[in-house]
Amino acid sequence: MLCGMITTPSDLAQRQLDAYNAHDLDAFIACYAEDVVVLNGDQVQGKGHDYLRERYSPQFAAKSCHADLLGRMAEGEWVVDHEHAVGTARGDLDVLVSYRVREGAIDRVIFMS
Repeated sequence: MLCGMITTPSDLAQRQLDAYNAHDLDAFIACYAEDVVVLNGDQVQGKGHDYLRERYSPQFAAKSCHADLLGRMAEGEWVVDHEHAVGTARGDLDVLVSYRVREGAIDRVIFMS
């Protein structure tokens, strides 16, 4: 399922951030490809919608997480966000997050912190 009527990778990155901040797990996951790969640096952390659901369900249910966008750059199919995130599984942190968008969905996420 695609994340609504998205016209650019930046729009999609914003849509998933809005869903994250609203603690709307279904809308958040809808922004991602079914076979999305999530990395922390060069280490694979998980793959697919089931991984996203398992990772984010506790935070969303507790309404404990929020991310403020500090900056965004986009080029081609890549969007890089600089975020200040609070209430995450790793605590509060500043992070760079790269999102690759293909065929209307985020198919690769790389956390750099």
